[in-house]
Amino acid sequence: MILKRAIVILLSVFSVLSVFSQNDSCSLKISLLTCGPGEDLYSIWGHTAIRVKVKNSGADIIFNYGTFDFEDPDFYKKFTLGKLLYYVSAEDFQQFMYEYQMENRSVIEQDLNLSCEEQQRLFDALRTNAQEENKYYQYEFLFDNCSTRPRDIITKNNDDSVRFKRIIPLDAPTFRNMIHVNLDQSKQYWSKFGIDLVLASRIDRKVKNEEAMFLPDYLMKGFDSAVANNKGLVLNKRVILQNVPVEVQSKSILTPLFTTLGLLAIGILITFGRYSWSKKAADIFDVGYFLLLGLMGCFMLFMWFGTDHELCRDNYNILWAFPPHLVMSFFVLKKTRFTRIYFAVTAAIALLVVVSWKLLPQELNIAFLPLILLAGLRASQRAMKK
Repeated sequence: MILKRAIVILLSVFSVLSVFSQNDSCSLKISLLTCGPGEDLYSIWGHTAIRVKVKNSGADIIFNYGTFDFEDPDFYKKFTLGKLLYYVSAEDFQQFMYEYQMENRSVIEQDLNLSCEEQQRLFDALRTNAQEENKYYQYEFLFDNCSTRPRDIITKNNDDSVRFKRIIPLDAPTFRNMIHVNLDQSKQYWSKFGIDLVLASRIDRKVKNEEAMFLPDYLMKGFDSAVANNKGLVLNKRVILQNVPVEVQSKSILTPLFTTLGLLAIGILITFGRYSWSKKAADIFDVGYFLLLGLMGCFMLFMWFGTDHELCRDNYNILWAFPPHLVMSFFVLKKTRFTRIYFAVTAAIALLVVVSWKLLPQELNIAFLPLILLAGLRASQRAMKK
């Protein structure tokens, strides 16, 4: 019995040593880098890159699928229209690490457990992908980004299909739920408000297991438990750059919910206040408020139909930020039958949205609720004007 156990232990040791020996004999060493969140909105979800060390030449290369040309004079136009191209770039590892050190962002490395042939094939694919005629791609935040591209090229160049274990809870979150986590942690409440305004119902479905890897942290979790060729996909994992914890300060004292509650309070005051200035204040307020809602609605309509952003389509926020308000704001003070009917319908829709809040196929930001109540309150007042 003792001899049998000894043989099993020796076989296990030799198998581990053979794996290390195989990787050491290769001219390449490839790893996945997962970078912590930054302060800017585009970086708060972290980042993923692939590191390739070429032992013979000493080259240490980072392949980065999150590169875009910020100096492009049409950058903002292309970004707004959903036509901004991202590309894969190759850069020196030390320069890459210097930038993340300056930004106080952590970097975790996972050594990939690949054969020499798999590593060479992957390196060739990365170099081909980085060529000028191949490097550009149409970035999609959820399905084709700097996290999914490294996953796909690594799995595609593996001899066997890579199997990922479950990395999300049984009660799967929605894409919006997952996006909110980093926004809340970084206290970017106004960014969250804006994102919830323009990213529509298409991000409110449950996330599938591999879809969760659109976020770098979840890709790292997926690789931790991934199996290919009856072996783990990750050989070693370590922190190569530790960030210094810093308490995140809110970007603004006025949070969206506090601000919208303040607007609702003003609306209630001018509606039910018995002051000499209340009526005039209400007239000015209504013109400005419905003009604002109309502008918001027109912007959402533009993002829906005028851009390539698929995630901005089917936006139920248009129910309360109604584009025709932009025109009707100039007729708020007209006491015609048409305006009374229009604002009666507006009040009814606002009430319907509030009542069906949890039933809508799109999760609405809680800071929208005071705006909807305010629209209903002021519209109902306009509907009764004769």
